[in-house]
Amino acid sequence: MNTENTQSQMRKGVLEFCILSIIRQSEVYPSEIIEQMKNAGLSILEGTLYPLLTRLKNAELLSYRWEESASGPPRKYFSLTEKGAAFYLELESTWKQLADAVNQLTQARPGS
Repeated sequence: MNTENTQSQMRKGVLEFCILSIIRQSEVYPSEIIEQMKNAGLSILEGTLYPLLTRLKNAELLSYRWEESASGPPRKYFSLTEKGAAFYLELESTWKQLADAVNQLTQARPGS
């Protein structure tokens, strides 16, 4: 069995939640999302992030605004919509339940 594939699937499963968590903290530019994810040990490529941001925007979970940049083209800053904030709270609740269940199972002693 390939552990790399399993690890990749586990990361993909929490990617959306992590990205929404970052955006929930403050309005953010995509390169800032990539940097925060990297700092947390969860690397993400632009080719993965941008389609996900577009999908979340199309689902009306995110909105964006353009801001002029002194060092290049205008930047797109993302923020949660009201619908996105409600969706995030649902994911957060699900994550807590899942993490608690996984911790209970993985920390159980054999035969107990």
